[in-house]
Amino acid sequence: MGQGLSCSASHENGLFSAVQCGDLEIVQVLLKNEPSLLHNTTLYDRQSPLHIAAANGQIEILSLLLERFSNPDLLNRHKQTPLMLAAMHGKISCVKKLLEVGANILKFDSLHGRTCLHYAAHYGHFDCLEAILSAAQSSSVSASWGFVRFVNIRDGKGATPLHLAARQRRPECIHILLDNGGLVSASTGGYGCQGSTPLHLAARGGSLDCIRELLAWGADRLQRDSTGRIPYVIAMKHRHGTCAALLNPSSTEPLVWPSPLKFINELHQEAKALLEQALMEANREREKSILKATPDTVIDNLSEISDGDTELCTICFEQAPTIEVQSCGHVMCAQCTLSLCCHSKPNPSTACVTPPVCPFCRSNIIRLVVAKTKTMEEVDDHETNSSSKLRKGRKGVNLSEGDSSSLKGLSSMTAFGKMNGGRGSGRIAAADDDQSVDKLG
Repeated sequence: MGQGLSCSASHENGLFSAVQCGDLEIVQVLLKNEPSLLHNTTLYDRQSPLHIAAANGQIEILSLLLERFSNPDLLNRHKQTPLMLAAMHGKISCVKKLLEVGANILKFDSLHGRTCLHYAAHYGHFDCLEAILSAAQSSSVSASWGFVRFVNIRDGKGATPLHLAARQRRPECIHILLDNGGLVSASTGGYGCQGSTPLHLAARGGSLDCIRELLAWGADRLQRDSTGRIPYVIAMKHRHGTCAALLNPSSTEPLVWPSPLKFINELHQEAKALLEQALMEANREREKSILKATPDTVIDNLSEISDGDTELCTICFEQAPTIEVQSCGHVMCAQCTLSLCCHSKPNPSTACVTPPVCPFCRSNIIRLVVAKTKTMEEVDDHETNSSSKLRKGRKGVNLSEGDSSSLKGLSSMTAFGKMNGGRGSGRIAAADDDQSVDKLG
C-alpha cells in the first residue's frame, strides 16, 4: 500500500516536471497509463497541469490537455486561471489558445482582485493585452458587460489596467489601453496614494514615455490626489527632474489627440499611425523648448525631405503631403492636418466635437486617408492634366481674409512645434495660458 502511494506520487511529480519542461511524449505516456493524474494539483499552490503548461508557454501540451479538460478556467490556490498565468508570463500562443477555447476573461483572482487584463498590463505584455481586448470585442462580454467598462475594470484596490501600466512604466500598454477607451484621468481607490491618476503613477515611476502618452491623450496636469498633490509634485518628490519639467503647470500645454472627432476614431491604421507620430513629434518639439535641449535632438523621419525631389505641403512648404482629405481630395502634411483637428486643453468641454473644414475649399472633413506622395518630376509630367486642380488650390489660398483664417493660421507656423503660441483658425485651442498651482506646505 505504501509502495502504491509512493509510486503514484512519483508519477504525479513526473507529470508536473514533464509539463513544465515540455516533454510531450512523457506526458502522453503518463496520462495513458494513469488518466486520473490529469486532475491532480501541486501540494501548496494547487496548480493543475493546465496552469503549469500555460505559465511555461508549452503550447503543444496545453492543446493536449485542453482536449481532455471540459473547463479551461480551473482555479489554483489564489483563484487564478491558466489564462491569468499565461498573460502574466507573456505566453501569447497560450493566451490565444485559451481564448480560442472560451476561457473566461472576467475571472478575478483572490490575491489582488485582478483579471487577465490587469496581469497583461502590469507585466507589460502588450501582445497579450491586444489579444485579450480583441477577444473582449468579439465575445459576449462586449454585449452584456460593455467593452469600455471591461477596459477600465478595477482590481481589489480600485486600480484599472491603465493605472498598473503607468506605475510599471509600460508605454506600449498605455497606448493600447487609451486607444481602446481607457480613462486617462481615472482615480484609484487604495492602489498607491488614494485618488492617484495614471499621470500621478507615471510621475512616481519616472517614465518619460508614459508621461508623453498620457499627456497626448489629455491627462490633466492639475488633477490632485487625496493628499492634494498634483503629478508635478510627485515627480519632484521622487527626483525625476525631466518628468517634472513636462508636468510643470506653468509650462505650455501639450497637444492632445482629438479623440472626440468621429472620423478620427474611424481612421485607417496607416493614416492613424502617421497622425499619431506627427502628434508625438510636435510634443517633442515642445519638450525641446521646455528642457532647452540641443538642436540635434529627435528628427521626424516621417516628414524628412531629401534632395528637394518630393512634393511639399502647400500650407507649410516643409513636409511631404501624406494625408488626403475626403471627399474633396486636397492633401496636407500630417502636422498641418493635426493643427486643424487637435485641441491643446485636456478639458473635454473645450474639445472640438464638430468636424473641422478643409482649409482649401472650406468643406467639412469627412475622412482622412494616406495620400500618395508625388515627386516633382511626376508633377511636371502631369502639369497639364492637373492644372485645374492646381488652380483650385490657388483659389483656396487666395480666399478673402474673412474666409481664410484657418489657412493663414496654419501657414504662419513654419515649425509645427510653434503652434502652441496662437489660436490659428479657432479650432486649435490656445496653450499659452499659464496655470497657477498652490504650493504645498
